[in-house]
Amino acid sequence: MKRIFLLFSILSVFFLIGCGKYSDNDAIRDLNKKIGNAKGYYLEGQMEIINNDDTFKYDVTVSFERQNQYRVSLRNTANNHEQIILKNKDGVYVLTPSLNKSFKFQSEWPYNNSQVYLLQSLLRDIKEDSERTFEEKDNHYVFRTRVNYPNNRRLLNQVIYLDKDLNFKEAHVLDNNNNPQIKMKFSSIDMKATFDKNYFTLEENIKNNKTVGGDKEVTAIHDIIYPLYIPNNTHLASQDKIAKDNGERVILTFAGEKPFMLIEETVSLEEEMQIIPTFGDPILINDTIGALSDSSVNWISHGIEYYLVSSVLDRSELLEIAQSIGVLPVGK
Repeated sequence: MKRIFLLFSILSVFFLIGCGKYSDNDAIRDLNKKIGNAKGYYLEGQMEIINNDDTFKYDVTVSFERQNQYRVSLRNTANNHEQIILKNKDGVYVLTPSLNKSFKFQSEWPYNNSQVYLLQSLLRDIKEDSERTFEEKDNHYVFRTRVNYPNNRRLLNQVIYLDKDLNFKEAHVLDNNNNPQIKMKFSSIDMKATFDKNYFTLEENIKNNKTVGGDKEVTAIHDIIYPLYIPNNTHLASQDKIAKDNGERVILTFAGEKPFMLIEETVSLEEEMQIIPTFGDPILINDTIGALSDSSVNWISHGIEYYLVSSVLDRSELLEIAQSIGVLPVGK
């Protein structure tokens, strides 16, 4: 009887130890295996970018192949405007099929900051934050981590939701008041996806993505768009409208402690795909993908190209002004 009781006690202790609470280190270990062993994956989801009272919604697809190749499609649900971020052995490209334009970057994307729609980026944020938190909540595993958005000082933390099989379900990027600024919801993930040998080439993506919808050719600027945010002690000093071939250009000059120039000009649809060398890094700006460098940011929205340049503003300030420029005209 004593032997039976002793054996029962040992088994009970073993059971309690072996079936202890699933820890964050356990989850990271298993995520490392799951993502690290994948030769490729394909996912679909929906993303929201929240900017004050505006919310920009995207349908997102991501394709990844182990040879450091990525294809990210971001389709704005409001106007069907699609852009594609493509990374292959030749570089990083942003394709805008509706305008027949492709921008080539010399960039470290996607490794230079957090990317809420990439599984590797989410895992990297989890692993690199020694002060992360982990809990089981509502039948999910929930990580809270710091994020790395060096060009946007408002984005500080994120909450990542995984199901009990360690499938990513949602990720919310929060500001310093814990308000969501980016929401990503994963609707499906295939961790065994394979792709044709030409799938990640620029030529194949140009050929297969001449889409309908999105940006249309614009020949005149009827309403000048002014930024809602202007740095302190800075003001609009002058504005000029200039005619150009097949369109118009507006130059807004801001003077003061933090001077900058904002150029708005009409964009034409090219007959053949143009590949345009571009300085900076791809970055989401409200309803589109732009290019951000140390002294400038430019983007195309609703047929208008915006170019914001300053010798004194840093990247974060440039981006803050750019994000305050909406599609509706406001007074000076």
